[in-house]
Amino acid sequence: MTKKIRNVFVSHHHKDDASVDGLTKMVSGKGYQFRNSSIRVKPENQSRLDKNKVSDRTIARLLKMKMRWASQVIVVIGKETHSRRWVDWEIKTAHQLGKPIIGVYENGLKDQVEIPENLKKYATSIVGWKADSVIGALDGGSEFQDSTGSPMPKIDGRNVVC
Repeated sequence: MTKKIRNVFVSHHHKDDASVDGLTKMVSGKGYQFRNSSIRVKPENQSRLDKNKVSDRTIARLLKMKMRWASQVIVVIGKETHSRRWVDWEIKTAHQLGKPIIGVYENGLKDQVEIPENLKKYATSIVGWKADSVIGALDGGSEFQDSTGSPMPKIDGRNVVC
């Protein structure tokens, strides 16, 4: 089977790195392959970030460059995602770049989880952790689900599929 290749930027809280791997594996089982341009901080670089040795301007420039390359932006929605300023910035920037933005709830979330403000405004889809839902969104569908994968009303905002 020939895999469908998607150039994506996966916005996520770094504590959720394992979910990025899981998402990649899940869609791979359905014939999709991600080329992911998002940043995964290596442990040796984390201390530089913690000590503010890398400016916000440098980080923003690097993230924007990596998002420009991607055709879609996926936001992994975990328990703390809504409070991560860089995730919110990435969502807004993806919107400004005209990228479709797909929110995917982290696997196993059963409780109500808070959606980042900019994802509420700019998402083209928000789906549960189900391969068919994620692939539908990757293929241009506009579906809105809660963390269990059940339908929910479309979120008010600028949910535009181009």
